[in-house]
Amino acid sequence: MESQALNNVITYAPKSRAQLIDYAFEHHKILVAVNAEKILHATDQSRAIINRNLGYPDGIGAVWALRKKGYKDVVKIPGCELWLDIVKKYHTTKSFYLVGGKQDVIEDTVTKLEQEFNGIDICNFRNGYIKTEAEEQQLIEDIIHHQPDVVFVAMGSPRQELLMERIQQKHQAVYQGLGGSFDVYTGNVKRAPHWWVKNNLEWAYRLVNQPSRIKRQIHLVRFLVNLILGKY
Repeated sequence: MESQALNNVITYAPKSRAQLIDYAFEHHKILVAVNAEKILHATDQSRAIINRNLGYPDGIGAVWALRKKGYKDVVKIPGCELWLDIVKKYHTTKSFYLVGGKQDVIEDTVTKLEQEFNGIDICNFRNGYIKTEAEEQQLIEDIIHHQPDVVFVAMGSPRQELLMERIQQKHQAVYQGLGGSFDVYTGNVKRAPHWWVKNNLEWAYRLVNQPSRIKRQIHLVRFLVNLILGKY
């Protein structure tokens, strides 16, 4: 699978979700979502985190940039869907460990997964409120003990990526950072309706429903201008 540097952010260009998932499992990768905002506002830290791992096009801006670089077959893969694709493909053959969200959210997530994916092996889980080094060490030791094939961490960037890297030093697996995906999955946060998502207008739906986001969406315009000018 090929990759391209966008503002020095190395982003892979999968032609399908299956290709991305297979590559992640073959190489025991940490999956990191890349969108226009992450490309535009890349810092030394955020860029290094993505470049050490497997950055994939989570947003339409990243897809546009990759297509402009010649990757015409690249597809957008929303992270809030990708983790469920992984569960769907492997729920009867691999084990899962979940970290993140409030206690009630993570419990509801596990319950719903067990209802929707018969036979899923969730070897353990915990909320995302890891406040001390001792708690983090307990988590790492528990993951080492259970030996999961897949670890999902929903804590927001860059905290979740840095945690996944520290865990991966002790236990090789496929990791994915999920941000607020547990909240979306359990219905605590409403995602845009299917039409908006299908037509790459999820950002517009969020703006309509939350006008205060206008300052963030201006950055998308800046990104597009830079893209047109060939700065990426």
